[in-house]
Amino acid sequence: MSDHVEVLDSHEATVGQLTVRRALPRRQLRTIGAWCFADHMGPAEVTETSGLDVGPHPHTGLKTVTWLVDGAVLHRDSLGSEQVIRPGQLNLMTAGHGVAHAEEATDSYRGTLQGVQLWVAQPEATRHGPAGFTHHAELPHVEIGAAELTVLAGTFAGATSPAQFDTELVGVDAVVGAGRATWELNPAFEYAVIALEGQVRIGDAVAHPGQIATLGTGRQEIDLEALETSRVLLLGGVPFPETLVMWWNFVARDRAEISAAVAAWRDRGERFGEVDSRLDRIPAPLPPWPSGSSA
Repeated sequence: MSDHVEVLDSHEATVGQLTVRRALPRRQLRTIGAWCFADHMGPAEVTETSGLDVGPHPHTGLKTVTWLVDGAVLHRDSLGSEQVIRPGQLNLMTAGHGVAHAEEATDSYRGTLQGVQLWVAQPEATRHGPAGFTHHAELPHVEIGAAELTVLAGTFAGATSPAQFDTELVGVDAVVGAGRATWELNPAFEYAVIALEGQVRIGDAVAHPGQIATLGTGRQEIDLEALETSRVLLLGGVPFPETLVMWWNFVARDRAEISAAVAAWRDRGERFGEVDSRLDRIPAPLPPWPSGSSA
């Protein structure tokens, strides 16, 4: 284990009507444990009828984790779920063999929208299983010095999230007052910190919003210094043992699986179902490889 911390820039992407900072995956950093995707959306101003506005689209082989810092978003999916999520709450959708969902304005909220959407890769044992959705209105909080932490996933500082996952991992949202903080870590996990607000020094590096700091494995603790009141997302987990092939909204193991999912979405079969949404269904782009390729 080295004390060196590498800081990587996110890249901008468009999701619905919003520009997001995509911290994962990066060319140099594909996964942190089973965490395989991280978008920081906003802050942006939205209205009652226009906001995130992501029309029905499919997923396979992952769990989506939606966490808001500000605002409200309406989730609808092909299971019949309809759930408004607000700050301090967690939406967890399991894709398994296939599910579709949409994220819409709420018809009632106007103001600032900010949050993160994360994907967790499902292991072989569960990735072909049924889809599911749960909403967690309350999550555990922990105070460590000048930091207030919310445990989104796994166990941290003695507090355990009610959200269920298929691999050992942890996800923590932390508002850190100016000054130094030390948190105990699991040396079997690999970790990264995504800066959401403010700026934090971790080891020999400083992370600003739009950056992700990688910590590697073997650490007993993290020592960070908030240079001002800051907000960070700590992600960690046991290194994922399987090779992933990710494309568009699918997490698979080879190209053939992704091509099959694209065809199923295009043909509107039973695999993904239908979403009762006012937004237009998003067509799947063609994969950037020859038809029939399985490499």
